[in-house]
Amino acid sequence: MEDPTALARFGRLELVARLVVEGFIIGQHKSPYKGASVEFVEHRKYYPGDEIRHIDWRAYGKTGKYYIKEFEDETNLRCYMLVDASGSMGYGQSTLTKFEYARVFAAALGHLLLNQRDAVGLHTFDTELRGHVRPSASPTNFKRMLDILEQTEVGGETSLSSIVDTVVPTLKRRSLVCLLSDCFDKLDSLTTLLQRLRHANHDVVMFQIVAPEEEDFPFSRPTQFRNLEREGHHLLTDPNKLREHYLEQYAAFCEGIDKVCGSVGVDHVKILTNQPFHETLGQWLDSRARRKR
Repeated sequence: MEDPTALARFGRLELVARLVVEGFIIGQHKSPYKGASVEFVEHRKYYPGDEIRHIDWRAYGKTGKYYIKEFEDETNLRCYMLVDASGSMGYGQSTLTKFEYARVFAAALGHLLLNQRDAVGLHTFDTELRGHVRPSASPTNFKRMLDILEQTEVGGETSLSSIVDTVVPTLKRRSLVCLLSDCFDKLDSLTTLLQRLRHANHDVVMFQIVAPEEEDFPFSRPTQFRNLEREGHHLLTDPNKLREHYLEQYAAFCEGIDKVCGSVGVDHVKILTNQPFHETLGQWLDSRARRKR
């Protein structure tokens, strides 16, 4: 099913995630992640929190430095999903809302990782932490994660800075951290968050969720714009007079996000809510695998 809006409303989130993964991903994309199994791949530097049993003591004897053996096939990756549940994520006109897209994408990626025996956890947030599930490879734990995503209603302002002190310290050992947000916050806040995550040696991916209307601003008639993060804030305007200025500001905003991510070594993936889920997930996994090789 190509239409993400129709697919997202096909049934329960668990079923939708399974359709995305089993129908289009499993068997078509080799896992880009590495963990521990019988097939040795390469070494990497030891980081605090890594299991001591994976240290290559022969390499230590030769170099005086600690290295971890990495393997392929059976993985032990830990992944944290940080999903923005602020008011602006509730926008959706021609498609499902940005939050609806984000939760399906997070569920599909989580389902994929769970099939690889990886541990998956979740944080939802706006101005504060809303929901939290510790990473685990347990199906029961994953169901709790899906329940939170299904029951969460968007609200509040976007506050990336609010999760720096509350969430980042709870992320144990080196992990894959997937941030799903429209990033409608100050770039300084995004920079601080990403810097803290990278300083802790996490592998970070910034999934910027965008509605098609935010990209091309198709409005032509007098339109009332409503602030989804603050009640009572409305603006009636002529879109024709606003379009050029908006598109310039929006382009500068997206360029700023791209520069911030590039400066700290974070993958930046922009996703439109009219893109089929399987294509979005498959393209990212393919590009990630190519970089790893």
